[in-house]
Amino acid sequence: MLSQIVSALGVVVVAVFACSAYFYFSNKILDLALPVSDGDVRAASRNLNRRAVIRPWLFLGPALFLLFVYLVYPVVATFILSFYDRSGLQFVGLANYKWAIGDREFRQSIFNNILWLAVVPAACTFFGLVIAVMTDRIWWGNIAKSIVFMPMAISFVGASVIWKFIYEYRGGNDVQIGLLNAIVQLFGGTPEVWISVPFWNNFFLMVILIWIQTGFAMVILSAALRGIPEETIEAAVIDGANGWQIFWRIMVPQVWGTIAVVWTTITILVLKVFDIVLTMTNGQWQTMVLANLMFDWMFRGGGDSGRSAVIAIIIMLAVTPIMIWNVRRANRELKGH
Repeated sequence: MLSQIVSALGVVVVAVFACSAYFYFSNKILDLALPVSDGDVRAASRNLNRRAVIRPWLFLGPALFLLFVYLVYPVVATFILSFYDRSGLQFVGLANYKWAIGDREFRQSIFNNILWLAVVPAACTFFGLVIAVMTDRIWWGNIAKSIVFMPMAISFVGASVIWKFIYEYRGGNDVQIGLLNAIVQLFGGTPEVWISVPFWNNFFLMVILIWIQTGFAMVILSAALRGIPEETIEAAVIDGANGWQIFWRIMVPQVWGTIAVVWTTITILVLKVFDIVLTMTNGQWQTMVLANLMFDWMFRGGGDSGRSAVIAIIIMLAVTPIMIWNVRRANRELKGH
């Protein structure tokens, strides 16, 4: 444990030192390469202009390089790989895409992803907004916010383990230790293996992500709600608006941009959901989603590079329209200001 802490601290120190050294020496070299002398005013002015053009790229250069290496290149390489066989050596054209269209498991994954996209972002945003409004009206609101936000500190795998105990099922005459089955049994119901019930088990898995991400939505939306002018709320109260009308007609329209950001962020997260499904069901009982299917084909039968690449491309294509819409919305807001 101590060695890991020392190693982590060493990495942080070395990284910070390396970044500082890079920026310091690169600026020094730039100043030496383009000197500003008092003797030649025109040359000095020209060099100052050149410095102004080059200096920002000294800061952006490393980030752009890493962006290309870790984002642009993998996307291009994955796209090319999707046209090759399982070994990545023989060109097979659109065969992998035809397989994806005709594969039952792939279609099931698409359906499950659509289901997740329809439920999770909306539920997280709605509950986050409602909790943000309610906790701003009570004296122990900060405590309540801390409790709601706490799951954000838990990893997806850790949260899945917690909820696995909640959904736990014991067969025969064993005592039910799972919270959900214990409640069902208390009211005279029959315990079930909840995560193996087709279709509905997807919702049981979604609850985990909603539990984790509602805190994120609450914090962002709470900050946005506090930016609403008090005069607007007071005017609505004077005009006779009730709490429900103030919420839907005053608060929601004024924080709509923030709601869109929260919804978009959670939507992108849902498209990448992997850990929860892997930990809870490993894709069994019709719970497979695209990220898990891609991972499965990366290692199934020794791995299939072509098919896993196709699934990765489809996930990226699904994310792209959301990103474009978000960027355009941000640009419109900037132009509006």
